[in-house]
Amino acid sequence: MDLRSLLMRAAWPAFLAACVLELMVFAVVDPQDLRDFGPLAQMSRQGVYTLAFFAFWLISLGACGLTLWLDATPSRPPPRPSND
Repeated sequence: MDLRSLLMRAAWPAFLAACVLELMVFAVVDPQDLRDFGPLAQMSRQGVYTLAFFAFWLISLGACGLTLWLDATPSRPPPRPSND
């Protein structure tokens, strides 16, 4: 399987997961409530939404990439019982 195909197999589910996470988090949290968190205080609501979306996407991409990597790792066959 080529690199482009592997990247899309990880990026698309990660994008969908980031969309769902964005909806769930910001249904509960208002970006203006984050004004006590240093650099986020100067950002607009749209900036916080954007930054959070890309953070969620990168975290989800890491999880999807790890899943693909574990799936591609060859497994050893189980040991055979001895006939002694």
